Amino acid sequence: MIFIYILIAFFAVLLVLNFIAPNQYEVNRKIVINRPVNEVYDYLKFIRNQDEWSPWKKKDPDMKQEQEGIDGEIGFIVKWFGNKEVGEGEQEIKHLAENESILTELRFIKPWKSQSDGYFKMEEREDGQTKLTWGFAGRNKFPFHIMMIFFNMEKAVGKDFDEGLASLKQILEN
Repeated sequence: MIFIYILIAFFAVLLVLNFIAPNQYEVNRKIVINRPVNEVYDYLKFIRNQDEWSPWKKKDPDMKQEQEGIDGEIGFIVKWFGNKEVGEGEQEIKHLAENESILTELRFIKPWKSQSDGYFKMEEREDGQTKLTWGFAGRNKFPFHIMMIFFNMEKAVGKDFDEGLASLKQILEN
């Protein structure tokens, strides 16, 4: 009988956590780059350029990569195979709006399977600078969304975005 009560309590806790756990996530960071929007867009639309400023490339400089399609065009895919910190996955260019936005789909394979929508959004400022937003968003599926109660995506990934944007700014402004 005790086993049944424990089982009922377990499922009750699981049910409560299911309702309070976040089903969606989004993390983004912004920076102002002292370059015109067309130069920022022209640089970012080529995924290969991420190797120069990506915080994850720095975590695994020996990361293996494979490419399909033409970089800088819709449908281009880069696959990566990295160490434990970087994992394995692929990124595909899904939409390009010249001098406005670049949308990609991130498909993570290891250490766990998930899919996110990555984006760069650019706004031209009157002073010839570009306000850039870099982010990604997605949905947490059951039961992984319950783990998000205890995992702060903003804290875990936000610092990498800050580091990446600082490196990108330095590259584009020099």
